[in-house]
Amino acid sequence: MFKNIFKDKTRMTTENTEQEQELDDLTLEQNANGEQLIIEELPIEEQLANDLAKEKDKFLRLFAEFENYKRRTAKERIDLFKTANQDVLQALLPVLDDFDRGLTEIKKADDEVLIKGVELIYDKLKNTLTSKGLEEVAIKPGDIFNADYAEAITQIPAPSPNLKGKIVDVIEKGYKLGDKIIRFPKVVTGQ
Repeated sequence: MFKNIFKDKTRMTTENTEQEQELDDLTLEQNANGEQLIIEELPIEEQLANDLAKEKDKFLRLFAEFENYKRRTAKERIDLFKTANQDVLQALLPVLDDFDRGLTEIKKADDEVLIKGVELIYDKLKNTLTSKGLEEVAIKPGDIFNADYAEAITQIPAPSPNLKGKIVDVIEKGYKLGDKIIRFPKVVTGQ
């Protein structure tokens, strides 16, 4: 019984295939009689010219994409070189701050040789860091406070009316590496 079912299925498949073939033949006859398909063939020279134009367009797009890639990677590489030593410089900023404080205290003493020696070491460290691209953010008391360039750690009542909304005191110097600020100056603003 199972064998007969399988045999019938194979017959049905063959019959279906024959019916589909008849429909395809009928469709072709209809297209040939009433609705003829118009296929235009271009001369070989025009086909070659079109192919050449397509290939030229692909080449130009690929070339432009490659040029953009080169420009982008060169810019990324330059940015990387500018900020490659950022971590080292940030680690040295507290040392520079300590030198500033120490130099201020040493100047209170009367020992000129000690002051001169510490100033030489301080200048050497500062010049080395400057040669690596480190710059101090130029902010001083009396400047208008701008949150893009400074960090306000506190506000106090303004000592004078002209210091309202301005920087009253700079607590910690800020530094930038190239155009990027790596440590914002900490300031006190007048209210």
